Amino acid sequence: MSYANLLGYTGWESIIESVQSLPVQLTGDFLQWAILFFVLAIIAAAVGARGIAGVSMEIARIFILIFLVLAIISLLL
Repeated sequence: MSYANLLGYTGWESIIESVQSLPVQLTGDFLQWAILFFVLAIIAAAVGARGIAGVSMEIARIFILIFLVLAIISLLL
Protein backbone atom coordinates (compact mmCIF):
# COMPACT_ATOMS: atom_id res chain seq x y z
CA MET A 1 0.00 0.00 0.00
CA SER A 2 1.45 3.34 -1.02
CA TYR A 3 1.80 6.44 1.12
CA ALA A 4 -0.83 8.24 -0.97
CA ASN A 5 -3.36 5.46 -0.35
CA LEU A 6 -2.69 5.59 3.38
CA LEU A 7 -3.63 9.27 3.34
CA GLY A 8 -6.81 8.53 1.41
CA TYR A 9 -5.67 10.02 -1.90
CA THR A 10 -6.49 8.18 -5.08
CA GLY A 11 -5.82 8.81 -8.72
CA TRP A 12 -5.20 12.41 -9.74
CA GLU A 13 -5.41 13.73 -6.20
CA SER A 14 -2.26 11.84 -5.18
CA ILE A 15 -0.40 13.02 -8.28
CA ILE A 16 -1.39 16.65 -7.74
CA GLU A 17 -0.48 16.46 -4.06
CA SER A 18 2.94 14.97 -4.77
CA VAL A 19 3.74 17.58 -7.44
CA GLN A 20 2.68 20.44 -5.19
CA SER A 21 4.99 19.23 -2.43
CA LEU A 22 8.09 19.26 -4.67
CA PRO A 23 10.52 22.10 -4.01
CA VAL A 24 11.03 24.57 -6.84
CA GLN A 25 14.61 24.36 -8.05
CA LEU A 26 16.11 26.45 -10.81
CA THR A 27 18.79 24.30 -12.38
CA GLY A 28 20.78 24.58 -15.58
CA ASP A 29 18.17 22.61 -17.48
CA PHE A 30 16.95 25.72 -19.30
CA LEU A 31 19.85 25.55 -21.76
CA GLN A 32 19.21 21.85 -22.43
CA TRP A 33 15.52 22.54 -23.07
CA ALA A 34 16.43 25.42 -25.38
CA ILE A 35 18.74 23.18 -27.40
CA LEU A 36 16.06 20.49 -27.56
CA PHE A 37 13.42 22.91 -28.89
CA PHE A 38 15.95 24.40 -31.34
CA VAL A 39 16.69 20.94 -32.76
CA LEU A 40 12.96 20.21 -32.90
CA ALA A 41 12.43 23.46 -34.81
CA ILE A 42 15.12 22.59 -37.34
CA ILE A 43 13.67 19.11 -37.89
CA ALA A 44 10.14 20.51 -38.21
CA ALA A 45 11.31 23.12 -40.72
CA ALA A 46 13.12 20.43 -42.73
CA VAL A 47 9.96 18.33 -43.08
CA GLY A 48 7.79 21.34 -43.87
CA ALA A 49 5.90 21.87 -40.61
CA ARG A 50 6.39 25.64 -40.49
CA GLY A 51 3.94 26.25 -37.62
CA ILE A 52 5.63 23.77 -35.31
CA ALA A 53 9.03 25.15 -36.30
CA GLY A 54 8.00 28.69 -35.40
CA VAL A 55 6.54 27.70 -32.04
CA SER A 56 9.61 25.60 -31.20
CA MET A 57 11.95 28.46 -32.05
CA GLU A 58 9.93 30.83 -29.86
CA ILE A 59 10.07 28.39 -26.93
CA ALA A 60 13.83 27.93 -27.44
CA ARG A 61 14.30 31.71 -27.50
CA ILE A 62 12.41 32.09 -24.21
CA PHE A 63 14.45 29.35 -22.53
CA ILE A 64 17.71 30.93 -23.70
CA LEU A 65 16.64 34.30 -22.29
CA ILE A 66 15.72 32.69 -18.96
CA PHE A 67 19.07 30.88 -18.92
CA LEU A 68 20.98 34.10 -19.62
CA VAL A 69 19.13 36.04 -16.92
CA LEU A 70 19.77 33.31 -14.34
CA ALA A 71 23.42 33.03 -15.40
CA ILE A 72 23.96 36.77 -14.98
CA ILE A 73 22.21 36.77 -11.60
CA SER A 74 24.31 33.84 -10.38
CA LEU A 75 27.51 35.56 -11.54
CA LEU A 76 26.59 38.71 -9.65
CA LEU A 77 25.74 36.85 -6.46
